[in-house]
Amino acid sequence: MSTAHASLVGRVALVTGASSGIGHATALALARQGADLVVTARRAERLAALCQQISTLGCRALAVVGDAAEEATAQQAVGLALSSLGRLDILINNAGIGDYKPFVETSAAEYDALLNTNLRSGFLFTRHAVPSMIQQGSGTVIFVSSVAGLQGAAGEAVYSATKFAQVGLAQSLDAELRKHNIKVSVVCPGGVKSEFALGHGRTQEFIDNSRMMEPSEVAGSVVYVCTQPPNVRIPQLIVRHMG
Repeated sequence: MSTAHASLVGRVALVTGASSGIGHATALALARQGADLVVTARRAERLAALCQQISTLGCRALAVVGDAAEEATAQQAVGLALSSLGRLDILINNAGIGDYKPFVETSAAEYDALLNTNLRSGFLFTRHAVPSMIQQGSGTVIFVSSVAGLQGAAGEAVYSATKFAQVGLAQSLDAELRKHNIKVSVVCPGGVKSEFALGHGRTQEFIDNSRMMEPSEVAGSVVYVCTQPPNVRIPQLIVRHMG
């Protein structure tokens, strides 16, 4: 084990949307704490490179290439964690897209894409992960939402609606699953410097010149939620930059 501080040794985590941004940074941050990982996203080459990075940290990593909004992807990823790594302790529902535009210019297809990627994916992965967590009597489920899930903004109506829905889902699951010793949290970051929404309301110039956070900074907050003492849970964490 090459990590200096490994508080998640022996734990297995599953991270969706792991090929870039917060998901990629979170997978590496969890590995630095000693967790073995299953990572999933649609870009095979990026996942392969991520698994190689994780292995250099002394942890096991397996990849599932697929769309997080497809039930088969969730079933395969959860099944791989259980069959190949022996358990599943942490689920990070991170997969998400942004599309910032006036409401009247938003198509039904764009609405469906936002809802499926941002909400359906989390439902599916949680639905298939929770039974094993109930059986083992422990687990942590984190939804990566947004400050847009706490307050709406112009040009973000549908995106914001999906993020509000994530918060509601997490709050309900917190109430339902706590009796099984399962912690459910929602992390609500502000702006992050990543590929998120690039070409869909954000430009590279805007990202480069902004005060937004680095993905690794948000990943640190996600790991903080994962490493609380057994009797401590963080139902909601808001993370903002200093801009």
